[in-house]
Amino acid sequence: MAEISAKVVKELREITGVGMMDCKKALVEADGDFDKAIELLREKGLAAAAKKSSRIAAEGLVDIYYDEATNTTVVIEVNSETDFVAKNESFREFVKGCAITVVKSGANTVEELLDAKFEGKDLTVAEELREKILVIGENMTVRRFEKYVGNVVTYIHGQGQIGVMVKFDTDAETAKKAEFITMGKDVAMQIAAMAPAYLAKEDVPADVMDKEAEIIKAQMASDPKFANKPAAAIDNIVKGKLNKYYEENCLLNQAFVKENKITVEQYVKDCAKAMGAEIKVASFVKYEKGEGLEKRNDNFADEVAGMIK
Repeated sequence: MAEISAKVVKELREITGVGMMDCKKALVEADGDFDKAIELLREKGLAAAAKKSSRIAAEGLVDIYYDEATNTTVVIEVNSETDFVAKNESFREFVKGCAITVVKSGANTVEELLDAKFEGKDLTVAEELREKILVIGENMTVRRFEKYVGNVVTYIHGQGQIGVMVKFDTDAETAKKAEFITMGKDVAMQIAAMAPAYLAKEDVPADVMDKEAEIIKAQMASDPKFANKPAAAIDNIVKGKLNKYYEENCLLNQAFVKENKITVEQYVKDCAKAMGAEIKVASFVKYEKGEGLEKRNDNFADEVAGMIK
């Protein structure tokens, strides 16, 4: 058997775009024959899948899965190139399968998930993903996931554009009540609509507030109406504006959208009192499909021009 050096594996990877392990397997199978290894990768479709992997995938789906046996809830985002594929039943089944695999495998990172056996199949999630890319014909990526164990209420907006998980500290009996589920859904929808960055004031990093104070002071310094105000008055105005920041960016401090005369925190307290229970919002996760990703900018004229060139 020919000796397969790391340099040769690296060269094959650079040419085909296929992962290092698959390149090494192909070279071993080809007994070191470089051209035959390329042919093997093409036959398996790996090179085609790798070529697609360079394309932008910023559409896709956010989904949520609950596993009753472990009381675990997972929110996951898997991206595709187009919204059309995101509506494909095969794609949606793949996303759900990934979420189930998160629970069954105990994966805590995307890398661990990709290496895990896809639930109900002999393939790993990475291999199943590659198969989907080849069959569907678009690049797809498993972007992120998070899981909570405990009393969680969820909300999915639309066809998977936004997914929210809210974890509550309360007893198991309270968590089963219809009133609790209604309250939890209201809080989850608040998060989807108002996109708070933090749970409470205490969660906002000090450097964020320092920067916010600097911005406010700089704005006031350039405004003539604040020119003759004493320092104490300026400080009070800054404090007021910082409180406004909390009201806009912290879930518990936000005005409750269904009754804006009270905060979300007060709404939860009122519901807890009515149920005769202790309820606190412990944490939340909000995923928005394609959030922060570069979007495709399809231009048919430029595409045709590129093909001609």
